[in-house]
This record gives sequence, structure tokens and C-alpha cells, in this order.
Amino acid sequence: MSVALPADPWVLASGLLLISAVLAAAFAGKVRVPGLLLFLLLGMLIADDGLGLVSLADPEVAQVAGTIGLILVLFEGGLTTKPGDVRRAAAPGALLATVGVLVTAAVVAGGTYLLLDVEPLTAVLIGAVISSTDAAAVFAMLRRAPLPRRLASLLEVESGANDPIAVMLTIGLVATWQGSPTPADWVVFGVVQLVGGAVVGVAVGLGGSWLLSRSALGPAGVYPVVALGVAGVSYGAATVVGGSGFLAVYVTGLVVGARVTLHRPGIQAFHAGLSNTAEVGLFLMLGMLVFPSELPPVVGPAVAVTLVLVLVARPVAVVSCLVWFGYSWRELVFISWVGLRGAVPIVLATFPAVAGYPAGSLIFNVVFFVVLVSAAVQGVSISTAARILGVGQGEQIGPVATGLSLGDSRTELFEVRAVPGLHLVGKRLGELEPAPGLVSTVVRGETSIVPDDDTVVEEGDLVLVVMPRRPDSTRVVTAWAKGEPTG
Repeated sequence: MSVALPADPWVLASGLLLISAVLAAAFAGKVRVPGLLLFLLLGMLIADDGLGLVSLADPEVAQVAGTIGLILVLFEGGLTTKPGDVRRAAAPGALLATVGVLVTAAVVAGGTYLLLDVEPLTAVLIGAVISSTDAAAVFAMLRRAPLPRRLASLLEVESGANDPIAVMLTIGLVATWQGSPTPADWVVFGVVQLVGGAVVGVAVGLGGSWLLSRSALGPAGVYPVVALGVAGVSYGAATVVGGSGFLAVYVTGLVVGARVTLHRPGIQAFHAGLSNTAEVGLFLMLGMLVFPSELPPVVGPAVAVTLVLVLVARPVAVVSCLVWFGYSWRELVFISWVGLRGAVPIVLATFPAVAGYPAGSLIFNVVFFVVLVSAAVQGVSISTAARILGVGQGEQIGPVATGLSLGDSRTELFEVRAVPGLHLVGKRLGELEPAPGLVSTVVRGETSIVPDDDTVVEEGDLVLVVMPRRPDSTRVVTAWAKGEPTG
């Protein structure tokens, strides 16, 4: 006698896929191939045109799953975007995330219409779907290829903030096909989406920050779950008022990441894991939705669109938006090259298909090639491009302090990693500016040192600082470690 539930095979398949994806990512790191590319290939291998182990023929199911995955990616992007980076790159990042997306979509649409035998709306839809860069791919790239903070901040802000514009464009264009909106309708739609999403994002972010700063919610493991609920409320509330739920989620993540100090490391670690899992799932899903047998007829057109995007649209958008901010031509070339595409086009490519748009399959196959080329060519060559252009040199030291609340007290313990180039490396504690708290321990390898003024901080040390909790404690400890003013 046995009991079999309908969900049993799906649970087994999901577990095997997750383990396979992690192993693929580890293998990819050793052979210097982007893990997302292997996830695409794994999805194609197990789907209908491959081994036939999993079938995902319903684009509506893929859209729902993709929307959830995109919410997780955007919220985590907001949580991990540093307030200092937002201030540093606010103007150029915002321009590239808005006007840059529109320019990219327009140039790709024009090139697609001229090179391919498609309807104008199809060309514009292709441009809109692939117009934004991918936050998870860019963040992963920055970990592999350290850049000066000026460039890294810009790329982080752009990739986190440009997704909602691409979503709005795609949804609006699908609505245009389904009806006949006037220019005034488009203006109202855009304003409501942007303003509604931003206002709801800030409001829910402030409310969520207040809630997460309370110390009576329960065990520490509850706080990441509450943060996940805050993200869901932000998305849902924005859609109720007609705003952009995706913009709201990202803004809420920014506010929560900047204001919540209690349990912040746990919240960020939890959502980083969710975001990585969502990214893996989205690329697996793209691979499963693609039928390789249908690809040969669209290889030529798809490659043409990809070349227009990479060699024309992205550079035009970057130059037109950033030439006013004093970036060198080398920096502009590098920023143009690192416009990585990823999870967002995967989700957006399902919108025309779900709506029944006649060229939905063509749009999806073109998106597949764009993401494939972006992962295989741009993703592999980031470090090489930075070295050739000479933009990967110099200091890149972000916030090096990680805080941990000590129980329910008003005290925080900060870990400061003595990375190369940090101000305190090679100096005696006595010759540094007074720390904002008590330097309690210096961990060197497997040895814990109780420091005094003559203790010299060595590269690789972990310096532990205990201080009273305050809203800007991470910034203050980081500034002290960098030798910057803490006031």
C-alpha cells in the first residue's frame, strides 16, 4: 500500500533542478562561463525538445512565475543598493534608467523594422522587451570585475531602476494592440504608473521600516519573512491604485535597506538567496519555453536585432544620457558594453504571447537570442573589456562594515573587513581617528587579538567594533575605516 500525491513528482523535479543549478553555477565559476548561460542550456535539455522530462507549454503560467521572480529580484536589488551609491549616481543613473531605456527601445525598434519583415508594433514590442539591463546579472558582474565606485554606482543604480520603465512600455504596447489608446491616455498611464509606484513604494517602505525596526516581532528568523510580506504589500498596493508594482517594490527595497539596521544582515542574506533562486528559475524557464527546432528560421533576424542592440542602441543611449556628466570616452565605451540582459526580458517576452499577439512566438525567440548572446559574449568579456579600456584599475571600496544587532539591546556589533586599499590597513589603532565605538577584537586567521593602541591592522583582518545603535551606524563605521569624516 502506498500514498502518492499529485505534487510529489513536481517536488522531486524541483529539488533536482535546484541542486543541478547550484552545481552548474559552481562549474561555471571554474571554467569562467556565466552560470546563467548554463541554466538556459539546462532548461532546453530537460524540456520538450530535449529529454522531455519537464513540459512548460503554457506562457500564462510562465508569466505568473516570472512576475513573482521579478518581484524578488527587484526587491533584493533595492535592499542591496547602497544609499551612498544612490546619492553618487542619482542624476546620471536616473537619466540612463528612464531616457536611456526609451532611446534603446526606439533604436532597436527602428533597426528591427528596417532589417526584418515585421509589423511596426512588433518591432516596437521587441525594442521595449529588451530595453532594460538586468540587476542580478550586473551585480554578479561587479563582484567578478571590481570597478571604481563612480562606475559601479552608476551601473547598480541603472540596472535596479530601469526595469519598471521597460515593464510599463511593454504593458502599454500590448494594451495599444488590444485597444486604441490616445496620446493623452499614454501620458496619463505613464504618470500614474511612475507617480503611483513611487509614492506607494516610499509609503510602504517607511511603514515596513518602522515595523522591521521593532524588537518584539519574534525570533530573528521572522524578520526576513516580514520583509518579504512588505514587498508583496508594496507590489499589490501599487497595482490597486494603477501604479507600477515593480517600481514600488524597488523603491520599497531602497527605503527598507537604508533605514532598517536591526536584523539587516539576516534580511539581506535571506533575500539574496531568494533573488538568486528566482534568477536561476527564470533562466531555466526561458530554456524550457524555447523549442530549439523552431529556432533555425529566426537565427538570422535575431542575430541582426542583437547586433543593433549591442553595437548601436546601447551606445547611443549611453552617450546621449551621460555625455553631460564628464565621463571619459573609455568609460562610455565600457558602460555601453556592460548592458547585460537577463531576467526581465524573459518575463516581458511572455506578455505578448499571453495576450494572444500573433508574433508572440517570434518576439520570444528573438529575446532568447539576445539574452543568450549577452550572457555568452558580454558576460564572459567584462574583465577583459575593463582591462583593455583601463577602467578596472583604482580603488573600489564600498561599505566594508556589516552590522549585527546584539539581541534586543540598543547595541550593534560591526565587522570591518580590512580589504586591500582600506585606510586602516597597515596602521596602528592609536594613530587612527577615534573609532565610533569600542574596537573589541581583531581576528587574524584563527587568532583573536584583544587590541590596544599599538595593534597594527593587517590586510585580511576582521576588526570588531561595538557601538550604540543609530540610524547611520553602518555609514559611520565605514567612514572611520576609510579615513573619512564620520560627522
